[in-house]
Amino acid sequence: MSEIKTKKPDWLRVKLPTGENYRKVREQVDTHKLHTICQSGNCPNMGECWGAGTATFMILGNVCTRSCGFCAVQTGKPSEVDYFEPAKVAESVHKMNLSHCVVTSVDRDDLKDGGAEIWAMTVRAIRHKNPNTTLETLIPDFMGKWENLQKIIDVKPEIVSHNLETVRRLSKAVRVQAKYDRSLELLKRLKDGGMIAKSGIMLGLGETEAEVLETLEDLRTVGVNVVTLGQYLQPTAEHLPVVDFVTPETFARYKEIALAKGFDFVESGPLVRSSYHAEKHIAHFFGEK
Repeated sequence: MSEIKTKKPDWLRVKLPTGENYRKVREQVDTHKLHTICQSGNCPNMGECWGAGTATFMILGNVCTRSCGFCAVQTGKPSEVDYFEPAKVAESVHKMNLSHCVVTSVDRDDLKDGGAEIWAMTVRAIRHKNPNTTLETLIPDFMGKWENLQKIIDVKPEIVSHNLETVRRLSKAVRVQAKYDRSLELLKRLKDGGMIAKSGIMLGLGETEAEVLETLEDLRTVGVNVVTLGQYLQPTAEHLPVVDFVTPETFARYKEIALAKGFDFVESGPLVRSSYHAEKHIAHFFGEK
């Protein structure tokens, strides 16, 4: 077994959050009591992204029904669904004057539709209030209940993302209640439904290079257009440990390999996260706004 690493290398240093844009984004989030994966997930890029005036909204509360070994979001019994939430998010997108918006959610396995109706309401509300804003939705697997996934496809976000998170061998330990093949099927259904499909994986959990390449091949086989690769960082002592800190040079090599496999767009680097520079993906497919 690989030696567990604890000391972060220099290339994982991030800037402290500062600036007027950061203050404005924080004000909107606090005023409307919005949840963001930036905060709930302890994202290392929060300062950079909020400083650039962008954020990833997290709907359906901030308590997840799943207990993934990598994720800092609280696990437990979620609160009641807030049917005013879609309007709140749409209003904040408007006030923040976002040209591109990313929305994600906790898993809501306690709900019959997995939260799909709130998802669809949120997309429609953002579109109604912000007709020029493009959308990326980072969705759960809806426990493989594909009629719920169809509700997302029907409202046609510009990009739909669902993260595979890790290689097949490690999937059960990393994503306790999720399934590797179920996620691949979801991504295939997105492509079959006419969506631009996106996915991401974390490195540093003990995967081998051969496994990373196999995972990239699996994602291409189901038609994924955009892939992100980033370094896993242990959020608390109770979460899975970091086994390896992958070098920037290795991330760069994986990017070249992924592009050669046919992905349209690849983000690969130690600090890359699912929605990092997401506006670039929109520009790639739809041109600059």
